[in-house]
Amino acid sequence: MAEPLQTTIVIPCYNEAERLASETFRRFAADHPAVRFLFVNDGSRDQTLQLLNALHEADAEHFSVLDLPQNRGKAEAVRNGMLRALSDGSRYAGFWDADLATPLEEIPRFVDILERGGRDICFGSRVRLLGRAIERHRVRHYLGRLFATAASYVLDLPVYDTQCGAKLFRACEQTRALFAEPFCVNWTFDVEIIARLQSLTAHGPAGLDAGDRIYELPLNQWRDVAGSKVRPTDFVRGFVELLRIFHKYGHGGRRALPSS
Repeated sequence: MAEPLQTTIVIPCYNEAERLASETFRRFAADHPAVRFLFVNDGSRDQTLQLLNALHEADAEHFSVLDLPQNRGKAEAVRNGMLRALSDGSRYAGFWDADLATPLEEIPRFVDILERGGRDICFGSRVRLLGRAIERHRVRHYLGRLFATAASYVLDLPVYDTQCGAKLFRACEQTRALFAEPFCVNWTFDVEIIARLQSLTAHGPAGLDAGDRIYELPLNQWRDVAGSKVRPTDFVRGFVELLRIFHKYGHGGRRALPSS
């Protein structure tokens, strides 16, 4: 008997028809029946939607599609997908980059971290360690370290890698609150998720703080994929967005979220 579905992974897609590894997703779904994929088509102008619909038609149990007719950016694609995923009865919901820079085989490791209890969020972290296959372009690596240092200051939290596109959350009301409202940024929405969590925990009932709820998992594999939409100039925009997050949430998310 197949395992009951318990994990939904959101895959934001914008013009991915040429590089979406459909067969890789199919093989993984066949080997891991407890994982479901929700592809969010973010107003693609190529054949992405047709490709995603074909996946759904071939295996509707493990592949579903949310179509956003207009391009709204990765932050909104992920947010809309997560809200849908959090309502489907899964125990865990997360998001993964469509280019599979983080291999799908890492998903069970993320689930295992949350299954152990004590943590509500697992972030992938691209740490270059002996015995790990982390392949990043040198310039992007050093720009990423500068950005991570700035993000750590804004969050007042020693987070190593906010921008890795592999994250998993326990499905609960607090997670829904993290995605309830549109983000004030696009490229650095991952940082804003943490700032929102900090604000919720700082101004909510006493208990674990944000740092105690997040686990950073060093990935076994990660590689820069040809055709990435991230450019060095995005890091400049990223620093501007960090200032916006700092202004809205305060240092370490100490400013209360506005009531909706």
